Amino acid sequence: MNLFHQVVNWMSRFWNVMTVGPTIPSMYLDKRIENDKDYGMNLFKPNVDACMSWLGGKPKDSVLYVSFGSFASLGIEQTTELACALKSSNVYFLWVVRETEMAKLPYNFIEEISEKGLVVAWCPQLEVLSNEAVGCFLTHCGFNSTLEALSLGVPMLAMPQWTDQPTNAKHVEDVWRIGIRAHSNEKGVVRRETIERCIKELLTEVGEKGKEIRKNSIKWKNLAKKGIDEGGNSDKNIDEFIAKLL
Repeated sequence: MNLFHQVVNWMSRFWNVMTVGPTIPSMYLDKRIENDKDYGMNLFKPNVDACMSWLGGKPKDSVLYVSFGSFASLGIEQTTELACALKSSNVYFLWVVRETEMAKLPYNFIEEISEKGLVVAWCPQLEVLSNEAVGCFLTHCGFNSTLEALSLGVPMLAMPQWTDQPTNAKHVEDVWRIGIRAHSNEKGVVRRETIERCIKELLTEVGEKGKEIRKNSIKWKNLAKKGIDEGGNSDKNIDEFIAKLL
């Protein structure tokens, strides 16, 4: 699987470039390495039991998973807009809000959304994304999160914040066509109406664009598995690289 074929083709004019991956634990794709279920480390302690038991009772493709990763920090205004959009959309949602960010949530928000939403400080993201209840991932488009969602076939609602994230969001929406970017206004804030509209397209009132995104998400999931499976491009490239070293 070559996510950046134009870049790789250009680089190949100057160096012998070989691509590998996607580099996510084997049990989520080819299942060739027994018990390879995680990366072996977490920056924060995930609330595994609460997340997975909550997801366990939800219908297929009904949950919006929301996470801005381990570093991105939303302003108070953006946090409020997102919270209001989640509440108004009336969808099931699992929102990762780090302990340092909890104070930005609107007053009494967690209590008010208890029937529809779950807010946790951290979660086992691969387990969540691979759960059939999750139908969409609202993400900052950090590369790890983007690659995981792509590999697991989860459509994305992109809200990039900084560094490489706008570029990743561009690929999500316009190159791989597996999601929608929620664009900010002149103040750099994505308004609740914009977020709600994107949630409808991807999760609750799926139109033609949403159907195409879901179809493309499954296509890339299959390509990811094929790429690292025995005989796939990644598998062959690793063998070729080792052979050259030996």
